[in-house]
Amino acid sequence: MMNDDQLLRYSRQIMLPQVDIEGQEKLLDSHVLIVGMGGLGCPASIYLAAAGVGQLTIVDPDVVDQTNLQRQIAFSTDDVGQFKVHAAAARISAINPGIQVNTVTTKLNEAALTEIMEQADVVLDATDNFDSRFAINRCSVQASVPLVSGAAIRLNGQLAVFDRWQDNAPCYRCLYSEQEAEELTCSESGILGPVVGTIGTLQALEAIKLITGFGESLSGRIMMFDAQAMQWQTLSLETDPECPVCSGGKAG
Repeated sequence: MMNDDQLLRYSRQIMLPQVDIEGQEKLLDSHVLIVGMGGLGCPASIYLAAAGVGQLTIVDPDVVDQTNLQRQIAFSTDDVGQFKVHAAAARISAINPGIQVNTVTTKLNEAALTEIMEQADVVLDATDNFDSRFAINRCSVQASVPLVSGAAIRLNGQLAVFDRWQDNAPCYRCLYSEQEAEELTCSESGILGPVVGTIGTLQALEAIKLITGFGESLSGRIMMFDAQAMQWQTLSLETDPECPVCSGGKAG
């Protein structure tokens, strides 16, 4: 049962019939894992904390750099040189001291990452490279945990949900081949802060929908965002019967 402080804090969400008391209690009882505390993970973690997700585990081995401050909104100038997860945890706790924040400052191998995922209800991939995305996807399939994947570069972003709670759901590897993936980084290509912030915020929204069960999730679809034209495009995704991760196919 929620106490009076919680009822007041989350009152604007509880007023929504899609959330109500039952949905808020689901959020308070939930555990979300966020891998990557950069431009995606910062807004996602802040909105999930504000919404009342009871436990957040945030993973990132990097420290705050001055070039991060243009888009990674959980950090201030005083945080430069600190571990990102420690600085983010302080910010999250200041927003909502009633939730539990677990921090991981090491790069986890797949066995350790899968073990953490098995304790979570939803995992957010907020990383910025394909190697990490493929590894997180493999772990999410192994752990049977829904994955909310976000990416942004230059003036473009994309968002997808790979819901392992649904039968025959595609995974990230069904979308991209490891041999064909083109590696682009913000340091080489640039990124506009609100673009990555938009995708990170939507990752939080999709996680809340998965936890509470309202609405239609993005599972089986991918949304592409073009900030320059201010256009969204939604594409359908299907399971690859030859996927080496979720369908038992052989890697090509």
